[in-house]
Parts: sequence; C-alpha cells; structure tokens
Amino acid sequence: MTAVAPKSAMRDLGGPVDEDVAVVIEDGEDIRELLAQVLTQGGFTVHTAADGAAGVELVREHDPIVVTIDVNMPGIDGFETARQIRSLTTAYLVMITARGDEIDTLVGLQTGADDYIVKPFRPRELRARIEAMMRRPRAIASTHPSPPPSAPQPPQGWGQGVSDHTGPHQVAPSPAHASSAPWAEDEPGVAPLVHRGLRLEPGARVVELDGAEVELTRSEFDILRMLLGSGRRVVSKLQLAGMLRGERGEPDHFLSEHDARAIEVHVANLRRKLGESPSEPRWIETVRGVGYRRTA
Repeated sequence: MTAVAPKSAMRDLGGPVDEDVAVVIEDGEDIRELLAQVLTQGGFTVHTAADGAAGVELVREHDPIVVTIDVNMPGIDGFETARQIRSLTTAYLVMITARGDEIDTLVGLQTGADDYIVKPFRPRELRARIEAMMRRPRAIASTHPSPPPSAPQPPQGWGQGVSDHTGPHQVAPSPAHASSAPWAEDEPGVAPLVHRGLRLEPGARVVELDGAEVELTRSEFDILRMLLGSGRRVVSKLQLAGMLRGERGEPDHFLSEHDARAIEVHVANLRRKLGESPSEPRWIETVRGVGYRRTA
C-alpha cells in the first residue's frame, strides 16, 4: 500500500488539517502564475515551486489536497516528482504537460496521477477536472476496516464570482452539469459487487481478487465499479469520462481525444492489475467503437 505522511493520515481520518491548500510545480513562470491564480481564485492557499525537488519539499511541509505537476522540468522530471509525492500523500495529482503522446499519458497515470492535462489548456478545463476529483473519495483501496470519509468539497468560492472569459489571466465558471458527484448515493453497507472471483466493496473502496486485495487508483476503482454495476449493459467511453468528471448520466458534450485516451489507459492499467488479457477477458469486454461491458 502507499505510504502516507502523518498529516495526510490525520486528514483521511477527519483530523483538524486545513483542506484548502494547493501546490503548483511548474518551471514556466507564466504558466506557474496562471495556475496559482486559477487555484487562488478558487479559494486555495497556493504554494509554488519551479522544480520537482522544491515541489516535493513544499508538499512535505504543507500537505496540500491538490498538486499540479509539470512533466518537463530541470532536475527530476514530473514523473519522478509524482512518484515521490505519491509516497508522501493521497493528495489529488494533476499532470500538466505539452507531451500528449499515449505513452506519456500512460506513464503519468501509472506514477499515481489522478488526471493528465495537455497544454495548451483552458482554465475552465482545469477547474472542472479539479472539481470532479474533489467530489470523489480521496481514500484509495485500503485494508482499514472502517469506510473512508466522503469526498472533500471544493473551497468556498470555487466556481463563484469569476469571469466567463478564459484569457491568460481570467477564470471561467465550471459547467453547470458538473454539480452532481458520481455515486453520491454511496453509504456504508452498500452491497458488494461480485463477479467471477472479483469482489468490490463500494463503501470501503476495496477490491479483492480470489481473496487477495488489489490496489487500484481512484479512477480505476470508479471505472470498475461502474462496469460491474451496469450488468451486461455497454458503458460508453463518453459515460466513463463523464463519470470521472463528476457528471450524472450521459454527458451532454463530445468525447475529446484526450478523454478517450485517458479512459483507454485507465482500463489497460485496470486489466494489467487484475491479470486479465483483452483477447480473453475474464471481467471486462471491449465493445469496439463504443466502450466496455462486464463479461457474462
């Protein structure tokens, strides 16, 4: 399991830790200032660093709830920075980079990032993705017997009183449809989902395969839950992307190339951790051109 620093552990258990802290790790001064402004206007107390080593120290010192990480930085790159930060905290990690190749997305998500945004990006896209992450439970699969606390709410003012424009130093409000969290009906005691030796406990956010616990990221867990809970119905990539963004039902906008790639990477990682072959699936079938569904 991922090691968690004492302050992060206290936060996960509901201790008196300031939730509204963010760290921006970005070597480009203009982008660093823009990210800091977006998060500050959202109600976060923001600390910034120009390289990975300094960013890791800021995370160690301030224990933020959100961290943005640039991939191309002097010294240790963003991937190694993310690995070190993930060993310290369960904070939400957003990789922000000009590298949009599939392999870069794959590596970024494998290092523990919760989302991966390609430059150039719009401030409203960053805001919407952070809002969606913060509506999802922060605790990853754990052997702790008690269920994790509900997801923290965005800071006061996040998405309020901001401009509709998305210029270099202006912030747009988040989409209205992003107001509902996925699985908002979750409560302790929700029946587990069981399929072919795979057991998923929604309340405790624990996945077991043939009695052995499988460690999944938040996104992988949520995708697996949606697929197992949908029976034999096909779940589209658009629905999965919308679910990860915090939308309910079928999203009302198109599936971007980045969203589609991210879903494919998450599913590939999920299959790898479960030891499943795409050609002979035990749990997840691919429906070409549409999405995925649970095996019979």
